[in-house]
Parts: sequence; structure tokens; C-alpha cells
Amino acid sequence: MPTIRTRTPLRLGLAGGGTDLSPFCDEYGGAVLNCTIDRYAHCYLEPRPDGELVFRACDLGVEERHTTGAPLDAASGLRLHRGVYNRFLREGYLPQSHGLAIVTTTDAPAGSGLGTSSALVVALCEAMREYVGAPLGLYDLAHLAFEVERQDLRLAGGKQDQYSAAFGGVNFIEFLAGDRVIVNPLRVHKNVLLELESSLAICFTGVSRESDTIIEEQTAHIEKHHDDAIEALLGLKATAHDMKRALLAGNLAEFGDVLNRSWLFKKQTAKTISNELIETLFKVGHDAGAYACKVSGAGGGGFLMFLTKPENRTTVIRALNGAGGQTTPARLTEGGVQTWSAP
Repeated sequence: MPTIRTRTPLRLGLAGGGTDLSPFCDEYGGAVLNCTIDRYAHCYLEPRPDGELVFRACDLGVEERHTTGAPLDAASGLRLHRGVYNRFLREGYLPQSHGLAIVTTTDAPAGSGLGTSSALVVALCEAMREYVGAPLGLYDLAHLAFEVERQDLRLAGGKQDQYSAAFGGVNFIEFLAGDRVIVNPLRVHKNVLLELESSLAICFTGVSRESDTIIEEQTAHIEKHHDDAIEALLGLKATAHDMKRALLAGNLAEFGDVLNRSWLFKKQTAKTISNELIETLFKVGHDAGAYACKVSGAGGGGFLMFLTKPENRTTVIRALNGAGGQTTPARLTEGGVQTWSAP
């Protein structure tokens, strides 16, 4: 059998991030607007005739070797690889005697705010699905990846990243009670998408943070029904709806205003979302000509996004890089998870 290759796109969280967390979305309903960009999580799966199970994460420089046929301890090591393997073994999809080599890499580090870990789990699940021929659609695949991360491995986080990676493109995603998720792909005019793409710069702070602490603080506020946190999350949900309308109308000035408002609401959900480095880079970007900015993901570090007039983007990028950021343009992508075989 030839090597199976999969890749899933990473995403920018534009508005509504945090409203996909339980128990908020179970009680109030969540709404998120995000878009995928030209950075990916990659997985390569190849059968091994010797019956050995090999995991290799190239970006981490880690390799593990195991004996097939029994569940693996997923409390340590390459937890995402082990968790996906365990789930397919437990569901009866994977014959116990099959040897496999599973190699992965990502175009951005975990904790960067681009949904990297979830995109990698979707890529792993898709490679295994292709290998065993499991009848899973995109909703099934995203939900399976969500269960592996949040239930099997008990990693803190929401639900948007798995669906964004599976479906790709610009999506307005609703999260309802009973684990119901509705993905609404937005039919945005090509001219609007090109203008948005030409206006966008993403800046890596150089800090890959553990999002668990931020998410656990947000979840605790929700569970205790802290008024300020609930009001901020309701505000975030409203910005997702407002931004969707602005984008469909092609009004990027309003889109930027909503992005700024979304950032203000987001900072109210946990104390550690912003810090001195983030605020400094935002000021540098604003002084150079950016009219909107926001952190992608949970906050505390990772990637920042800036909107500016296309004519000013090079100036903004140079200013941010001069202040210690790692800033580049980003291309928007349409497709979600992709699978092919090595020739």
C-alpha cells in the first residue's frame, strides 16, 4: 500500500472565539467566524511489514517505537499520535497486528493561536480513516478529532478548530446544546476576499504558550456564572454575527471595527489573554498604519493579526519586524483536509 499523505489548514480566529467552550455554548449557544490560511498540519502514514508502530514528529524532533496490538499510555510522549491510534484501535477499525509508521510536521508551533494541535489531530484521523477505509464524512471526522482531544486526552479547548481544519475556507460556525455544530461556509465575493487577503498581516510574537491556563480560567468563570465573563462572551458572540454581515456586504472598514471590538471583549474573559509584549506590538502596528488588530486563538502570545490598507502593508510588516515580531502576509485558502497517495 502506498504512503498516505494528508494535510489540514491552520486558521485565524476572527470573531467569537471562546463561545465554542462548554458550558457556555451548551447554555447560550456559541458562534465563531474564522478563516483558514496557507499554513498546514501534515501527516504521512505508511504500513510496516515488521509489525512495529513508529511515531515521528519532525517539528519536535521526537520519535517513538511501540509494539502494536494494545492501547498506548496517552498521558505522556506524543499524546496526539497515541490518542488517535488508541481511538481507532478501540473502535475496531484498526487490526491489532498492523505495523505503521506515522510521521507528522506542522507549519506553525503548537500554542501559536492558529489551531495547530487540533489541525494535526484532524490530519492524523484522516490518514487513519483513509488507511482503514472508515466511512466518515467531514462532520464525523471533525467530531472524532474533538472527542480524541477533549474527551480521551482531556486537553482543554473549544470546538471550532477541528471543524475549521476539516472544512476549510471562511466559515461561520454555530455551536449548540447536545454537541450540535453547524458549519456555514460563507459565499464572500472574490473581490472582497482578495482585498481582505491583501490587507492582512500576521505576526508571530515568538511566544508559544500553553492555552490550558487561559481556557481553564474562562471555563471557571462560565461555570460560576461570573457576570462580567458571561457578558463579554455574549459580546463576542454578537461580534461574530456582526462580522459575518460586514464581510458579506464587503464592508472591510466595518469588518475592522468589529475585529477591534472583538479584541476588547476577548480581553475581558481572562486576565492573561493580553500582556505587555502584545500591547507593544499592537501599538507599533497601529502607529505604522494598521487600523485593526487582534490575537488569534486563546491569547497570551502566539500570532497577532493586523489589517491595514494594502498600500501600507509592507510598512506595517517592517515596523513589526523591527520591534521583534516575525511578520508575514498570509493567503486565505478555500479547501479543508486533503488526502492523497504518494506516487
